[in-house]
Amino acid sequence: MALEMKVPSPGESITEVEIASWLVKDGDYVEKDQPIAEVDSDKATLELPAEASGIITLKAEEGDVVAVGDVVCIIDTDAKKPSGSDDSTKKTEKKEEAPKKAEAKKETPSKPSTPNQEQDKKTYATGSPSPAAKKILDEKRMATKDVKGSGRDGRITKDDAANATPSMGTPGTSGRGSERKKLSMLRRKVAERLVSAKNETAMLTTFNEVDMTAIFELRNQFKEQFKEKHGVGLGFMSFFTLAVVRALELYPDVNSMIDGDYMITYDFKDISIAVSGPKGLMVPVIRNAENLSFRGVEDEVKRLAIRARDGQITVDEMTGGTFTISNGGVFGSMLSTPIINPPQSAILGMHNIVERAIVRDGGIVVAPVMYVALSYDHRIIDGRESVGFLVAIKEALESPEELLMDNDIKRALEL
Repeated sequence: MALEMKVPSPGESITEVEIASWLVKDGDYVEKDQPIAEVDSDKATLELPAEASGIITLKAEEGDVVAVGDVVCIIDTDAKKPSGSDDSTKKTEKKEEAPKKAEAKKETPSKPSTPNQEQDKKTYATGSPSPAAKKILDEKRMATKDVKGSGRDGRITKDDAANATPSMGTPGTSGRGSERKKLSMLRRKVAERLVSAKNETAMLTTFNEVDMTAIFELRNQFKEQFKEKHGVGLGFMSFFTLAVVRALELYPDVNSMIDGDYMITYDFKDISIAVSGPKGLMVPVIRNAENLSFRGVEDEVKRLAIRARDGQITVDEMTGGTFTISNGGVFGSMLSTPIINPPQSAILGMHNIVERAIVRDGGIVVAPVMYVALSYDHRIIDGRESVGFLVAIKEALESPEELLMDNDIKRALEL
């Protein structure tokens, strides 16, 4: 029986996908549920599992764009699994190795050198370098034709090589190749959305700095208990996510979207978190973050990050979101202006934490400081809301025990 495998729908509103890569070859025997291909949509990269066991015949090439519902391969379910392929392969490899070993044992007789040939070996042609000079030129990646020899018959001496200077634009010995590679559908969609966000929004960015001392002290004191009790680390994302939830309560305009002549404001907080996956930037969503505790946020961040890393994230898990948090600090970024994730109206950028001199209680102290940035759509978010929102986040992060834990740390951390 020939089973036609069709492209399944990855999610709502997706009508076509691109064959990113085939994980099997035409004519291979595949097992049921074995991943046979990776397909790119404009939102995610997904694996395509075999619907049955049998011999596969491919009907699409890598890079082809196929509509949802199109046939991409046929599986002959009546075909039996080949047996003894491993043994035959090993025998073939052994047979191939035998002639190679025999050839290696053969020695080509060398002709005796004549006195004239021995003399030629000691004579250097005009412009040729001495062994010491050649070594120096190789280290400088310079060609002998670019050096004028001062020795006998124009021979390049060690001093000539040492004093030689490469000219600007002199090509080195390394290759100068290039590669042309088509962007994946996901990467093309991300590029399209980023350009659209820059061109179609009145985007501005406001900045602030956060003294992370209080959070460092809390984590140092309770992170071992937290991990032992819940099996997950107490990271910075839970503090930032809950600080964002609090700030969105105070400034609901930031939790809004523009739709033509209307502004849509949400009473729930679905927080998108930008993570780097194997196929590029992905933005899974923490649903109803306003209902989550520190443990709940850390569990969800870990779950989504693992799924994104392993290429298992679904379109539904990346759809929606009312606000985005992007953490460029994990890559060492000191400061940036994050781009809004449309149709959202704002995004918070986290950065690296560096010890800096700050003023506290009238004195100069060294403290762990993070710069934060809020990019927002000025069409529906005014300066008062944007600045106030970022200040609210700063206040919550600098006083987490009071503003995020209701002065009960153990209860907030469920210890």
